[in-house]
Parts: sequence; structure tokens; C-alpha cells
Amino acid sequence: MTTAPTTSPAGTTTETTPLQPLLDDAVIVLRAPTQVWSDTTGDMGAAPVHGVYHGDVRHVRSLSLTCDGSPVEWISAAPDGTSRLVLGGLLRGLDDTTPDPKVRLLRDRRVADGLVSETWTLRSRVDRPISTTLRLTLSPEFAQLHEVKSGHAHARTAVVDIDGDRVTVDAGAQGLELAAPGGRVASGPEGIEARWEVEVPAFGTAEVAWTLTLRDDTLVVGAATAPARWDAAAVAASSPDPRLGRWVRTALDDLDALRLVLPEHPDDEFFAAGAPWFFTLFGRDSIWAARLALPLDSEIAASTLRVLARLQGTDDDAQTAQEPGKILHELRASALEMPGEGIVLPPKYYGSVDSTPLWICLLGDAWRAGMPVAEVRELLPALRAALGWIRDHGDSDGDGFLDYIDRLGTGLSNQGWKDSGDSIQWRDGRLAEGPIALCEVQAYAYEAALAGAALLEEFGEGPDAADAAFWRSWAADLKARFAEAYWVETPEGRYPAVALDRAKRPVDTLTSNIGHLIGTGILEPEEEEHVAALLLGESMSTGYGIRTMSTDAAGYWPLSYHGGSVWVHDTAIAAHGMLRAGLRDDARAVVEGLLNAAEGFAYRVPELHAGDPRSHSSVPTPYPAACRPQAWSAAAAVVCLTALTPHA
Repeated sequence: MTTAPTTSPAGTTTETTPLQPLLDDAVIVLRAPTQVWSDTTGDMGAAPVHGVYHGDVRHVRSLSLTCDGSPVEWISAAPDGTSRLVLGGLLRGLDDTTPDPKVRLLRDRRVADGLVSETWTLRSRVDRPISTTLRLTLSPEFAQLHEVKSGHAHARTAVVDIDGDRVTVDAGAQGLELAAPGGRVASGPEGIEARWEVEVPAFGTAEVAWTLTLRDDTLVVGAATAPARWDAAAVAASSPDPRLGRWVRTALDDLDALRLVLPEHPDDEFFAAGAPWFFTLFGRDSIWAARLALPLDSEIAASTLRVLARLQGTDDDAQTAQEPGKILHELRASALEMPGEGIVLPPKYYGSVDSTPLWICLLGDAWRAGMPVAEVRELLPALRAALGWIRDHGDSDGDGFLDYIDRLGTGLSNQGWKDSGDSIQWRDGRLAEGPIALCEVQAYAYEAALAGAALLEEFGEGPDAADAAFWRSWAADLKARFAEAYWVETPEGRYPAVALDRAKRPVDTLTSNIGHLIGTGILEPEEEEHVAALLLGESMSTGYGIRTMSTDAAGYWPLSYHGGSVWVHDTAIAAHGMLRAGLRDDARAVVEGLLNAAEGFAYRVPELHAGDPRSHSSVPTPYPAACRPQAWSAAAAVVCLTALTPHA
């Protein structure tokens, strides 16, 4: 557990407060729904995020490799794709006295669905045999993921059973089995230990291996078993920029490893939102990742649509924020609790104002990209229900704009993509009060209404023609009312407000949300050009992407989660809209900033990074708690490839 000191009024330290783990210097190897976080030696336990996770449970808290007779001096850590890591170390305690190191240890880690394995290879160039003992020590834990995230993780009671070179640990719904062929296994106060007596011949090698099999009977998601439909190397080779090629290769490997399915429908894949906290289905995230990656793979867009349609809301239930026709926000095996924040989200949670219109937008995009007619027709009932939610439930206060409010006070207070509690602010730093009607949600609704109308005209029957006409009229009315209600004038210029508050006042902060309006049609062409210019201005553009909030806002802080940081997907959505609006030069300028960021993060871009300008730092500053890989951050690379490919 990571803790921070708190002080009494007199300034003396009284207790400690748990903190969310930092992630920026940890190493991850994954194949959803399994992930392993370690330091650069491959060992786990020193940092709060370290461990072996399967689904929403950390099965192993700590794990280490030691060698009798010598410390292991690790000198390299080489990822091979997303699911393999090879580490190299020296054993100078077993070496001869010459200057060059002659005894090496290679640690080859591989992760698959519910499986972690390592092979340890000792290589010697000394002219005598070497005898030593290699030890694996691990500590089972079975802590819930939300406990780890909040800093409150604690181990569950488990039963350990040893049979020869195998050990089984049973914690009820979860468990693990360690297979250590040729080793001696024991359990003690430090955890489970496997020990191998190793003989390395002169100028020879010796090898040991172990495998960890993970079990979670509560899993609601499973790994995709079919190979990815894209050739990452070939797609990367098509890039006109070598930096983009390296980013695309890494991003596509990450997207491959983030593919999940629901067990009852193993052929329908979707992208898990990201590691470590969001290794599951998220309506908004999975839709945007599929949408941004659509030029690469239209089939995962279609399967994502089907997965979410099966979970579409049918009842009005304040406890889950479910309403008829509403698209899911988040799926978990159990309730997600956020200690200290008063938030408890049920396993199926619908607290998202944008997932439903975005689902319709993705269906329209997928249809235009060649989604088979029969598959589109199959989703018409879900389309009608989603449009019905926009008409009947999306506007809670009858002002004609889609909005949100947490009905119980235990859900998310903000239900757009910027879902932190302080994300919607006035320029003077005050928080806006809900119901909140976000600007980008109106743009999604406008686009969804027109896409829905086109789909009903193409595939519908009888009454659908009248419904199509209704939705075209509804969209035109929304566009006119948006133009009247949302534009503000401040010292930073004229632009759409981030939102309307409960009193229907436009919240006047300049934010990246306006980038989501471009290309949807809710703005006129000259307005799109104006908004693009603002986003590329000094107060919003860092040279590493677009800030979530202008530097001129009172609430701006470069390490604020949604109040000054840069989110890669957010910037990519602006570029995506610019391309659709014909603003190709602006899109390429945005992409240049993302390429600078990708290079600075060794081509695995995190969920977000700090809003510090490139003029002040030669590499982007990490947001140290940012998830990585993140599906929509990885999919941003596809947008950048489209922007830089001639005639794309």
C-alpha cells in the first residue's frame, strides 16, 4: 500500500492516507484478461501496482528471482510485442576474474490468457563448471482490482496444497497453480518458493522453467482466441513517417492483446479499455477505439456493436443508471467501489450520456465502411431503441439537449468522457452544477440522428420512413438551438462552451471538447475552421497534443486529469474530425504533435500525459498514474496513419 502523511493543525504527522499507484516506470506484459506489472528487473512487489492480475483480481502480489552465490545485475529489458519480455542479467559472483562478464542469465517472460510462464537460461563462457541454486519466490494475494487502485489492497485467505513440483492455491472463486518442473517447492512465511539446483558445464548452458495458471470463476469477459485480422508489420511498413511506423507497430500489437469477448459469444470481439484498471468492456471506450481503428478493421466495429446491443438497457433503474435503449457504460464481475469518494458502481453500470449516440454513429460508420447488410439489419431493433433513448430519456429536464445527472449520488457525477468530479469548470475555476449538457454530446446526437435516419431509410420498413423524416427534422432543430445556446465570447475569443449548466448557462471554459464537434456537421464549415485554429493555438496546443483545458483558465494545471493534461485519443478525435471536415493541413499539424509524444514515450503512448509545452521540455512529461496500453490511445495511431497517407 502506498500512503501519504497527513498532518494535524499543529503540523504534526498523525496518520497516513492511501494513494492510487503510480504506473509510469513499471513494466507491463499482457494478454487480456491477464496482465503482469513489474520493475525493469522482472521482479514484483516494490511498487504498489506490481503483481500478476487476471480479470479484476490481483492473484500474485510479489514475485522474485534470486541466485545463490551471486546477485543478479540486470542490464537489459527487451519487449517482444505486448505479451513477451526478455530480460538479461549478469552473475558476476559466479564469474572468473577477467574484465569481461562471462556468466549471463536470461529471463524470458510470456503472458497468455490465464497463463504466465518464464524460462531462465544460464549461459557461461568460463572454463569450469558452475553450480548454483535458482529460486522463485511469490506471494499470492487475491486482492480486488479496485482495492489496489485505491491503495487499500489486502490479501484473501487461501489454502495451499503442494504435490511434488506443483503447488495449488485455492481462494474460493479464484485460485492459481504453479508448475515448477524439476524444482523443489515449499510454502513458508515469505510465500511460495520453488528451488532448482543448477549445473552449468564449462562453456555451456542450463535452463529451468515455470508456469503459473490463473483461475477466476467470476470472470465476465474472456480472451479472443482468433488471430488478429491485421498484419501489424505490413501496416507499419506502409507508413510515410518512420516514427509513425514504429508507433503503429506497437499500437497494433497492443490492440491485438486488448481484444476480449463475452464468454457466451466467443466470436464477437471488442477492445478492452486499457490496463491495469479497465480490462473489460466500456461502452464509450470500446466504441471510440473501434471507430478510430475502422480503416484497419471493420469487423471489430461490427462485433463491438453486437456486444453492446445484447446489453442494451430495457428497464428504468436508478440503481444501475439503466434506461430503455441506453448503451452500457461499464461491465464488471462485481460492484466497483472507490473508497473515500462515495462511489459504488454496480457490475452492469449505464452511467454514460454519450455511449448511446456514439453507438449509433459507429453503426453508421461501419455500414458505410462495408458492414454486411444482413448484420446491419440484425441491429435495427437496437438502433430504434437507441434513438428512442435519445428522444425519451437523454434529456432529463426538457430543454432539448442531452444531459446527465447522477440520480442516486453514488454513481459518477460526470458522465461524459471527462468523468472526474472537477472536469466541468467555469473559466474562473468554479465547478458547474448539473444537469450538465456537454457540447460534444450534442454533436454526437446530431450525427447519430442523421446516421439513424439514413439507416432507417435504407433498411427500414413502413413507419421507419416517417421516423427517418422525424430524425432529420430533430437534427436540424438541434443544430439551430446549439448555435443559439452554446457560443460564448471571452478574452480568449469566441467558441462553443464546454457545456450548459443546470440554469442553462454556457460554461465558458475553452476546452478540448470542442474538437469533438469538428466533422459532425453541427458546426458550419467556417466555424470548424475557427475551432481548429483555436485548438492549434498556444493556449491549447502543447506540441505533444491538445490540452484538455486552456492555460488561460483559472483551473488549468498541466497534471490535472481533465483540466490541462493531454489525452492522446482526445487529440486524435479532433484530427479525425478535421479529416472528415476537409481540414487536412490542420489534421496533419495535430498529428505532428502526437508523433512527438509517441517518440517521447518509446511508441507506447499512455492514456494521458502532462500539458507541459514542448518548448519547455524535450520529452513529454508523464502523468504518472496514466494507464497503458489504452485501446483508444493505441487506435489513435490509425488516425495518424490516415492523416499522413496521401489520398486516404
